Amino acid sequence: MKILIVDDEPNIRDLMHRYLSLDGIESDCAENGLSAQRMLKLNPYDACLVDLKMPGMDGLSLIVWIRQEGFRMPVIMISAHGDISDAVSALKEGAQDYIVKPFDPEELVIRIKKLVEAQNLRNLVESETRNGGDNDKHLFVGESLAIKKIKEVITRISETSSTVLITGESGTGKEVVAREIHASSLVEEGPFVAINIGGVPENLLESELFGYEKGAFTGAANRKTGMFELASGGTLFLDEIGDMPLSLQVKILRVLQDRRITRLGGTSPMPINARIIAATNKDLEQMVRDGKFREDLFYRLNVVRIQIPPLRERKEDIPLLSAGILKRLNREMGHKVSGFSSDALQVLCNHDFFGNVRELENILERAVIFADGEEIQTDDLDLRGSVSIQSQEKVAAIVDAPEAKSLRDAEVEAIIHALHRWEGNRTHAAEELGISRRTLINKIAEYGLNL
Repeated sequence: MKILIVDDEPNIRDLMHRYLSLDGIESDCAENGLSAQRMLKLNPYDACLVDLKMPGMDGLSLIVWIRQEGFRMPVIMISAHGDISDAVSALKEGAQDYIVKPFDPEELVIRIKKLVEAQNLRNLVESETRNGGDNDKHLFVGESLAIKKIKEVITRISETSSTVLITGESGTGKEVVAREIHASSLVEEGPFVAINIGGVPENLLESELFGYEKGAFTGAANRKTGMFELASGGTLFLDEIGDMPLSLQVKILRVLQDRRITRLGGTSPMPINARIIAATNKDLEQMVRDGKFREDLFYRLNVVRIQIPPLRERKEDIPLLSAGILKRLNREMGHKVSGFSSDALQVLCNHDFFGNVRELENILERAVIFADGEEIQTDDLDLRGSVSIQSQEKVAAIVDAPEAKSLRDAEVEAIIHALHRWEGNRTHAAEELGISRRTLINKIAEYGLNL
């Protein structure tokens, strides 16, 4: 990481240079705006620290020039004057943060690192959006430890035909993982056939899976090929296996044991040649204890287990997921949104997606529709309208509780948490809360918060 320090006071430049070097951050110094312009043209920097009041070209003018020239590194405005109007002007002209002298050196380093990290994520998202491969529809991406482990499991089972059970909350991408297993397997050239068990009426489910012979029942005018046959030479994905009725579970168990099926109304068993992948968002172990799921079927399915964690537990995957989703949306909707502003990307990464990847997709689809520029901005992200059933239930539980908080207490708690997450940065905290910075400052004063 390399930082450009722009300040007309030599002792301040030297002080900041020492602060940064103690943390292993390399830095160059410029004594005024004109010198900074020359250095920016000659060297790449990850961020700029710019003093507000300087002779000749002041800090605001330098920020305007930086943005006009297309430099994208984050800029932190530094001033000995704590006037809020200076901060507003600096942020409007393209600064990402504002800090007042005298400042805490540790806080300065933390803010620099956070801004540089956010910009690097933004660059990564834009690169993925522009240059990602054509096979991005599955969106099986991520750099979290959990996703890396899942990828390792998929690699391990790629040359086997073992049955796989995928578990996880709704919207985590269970079918995405199933398709990735298929694409990495020995039967990748075969069909991938998916059926949502819970989406098929119980009286039709057996015929959908096994097929039937002509005349097997009233209305069976022709032979029907079932899902097991259609998936021959490929993969059959049984989604929401926990919704399968007990009466049918014993027949699925027999198929997994014998690898043979018989159409309804038929007399001749037929061998099947399909890999079986099942998925559920339910606790099958508990269902077994409750007598709602056969224990022997559970063990037949649970040969290889893949547990997908919720998105809120692997937030480091949000930038890459967002890039893949954005590229797909651009292609499908005919838009050309290049990426996200740093603040918008940070807001996404801070959001608890109780609807998981599906919720993220919905939020981004709306953002692409309403985005006016080439980038998605914070205002384009309607996070407040994105409330899953799970989060609604949590809110209801809080409201119904006898110790439910007052509106004032809820506001105070929200403000404290937002400021804590943004390490005291009131501009970013206000954006997360959906209010102006001035309103946030007034609330802090109103509630007497010593922050």
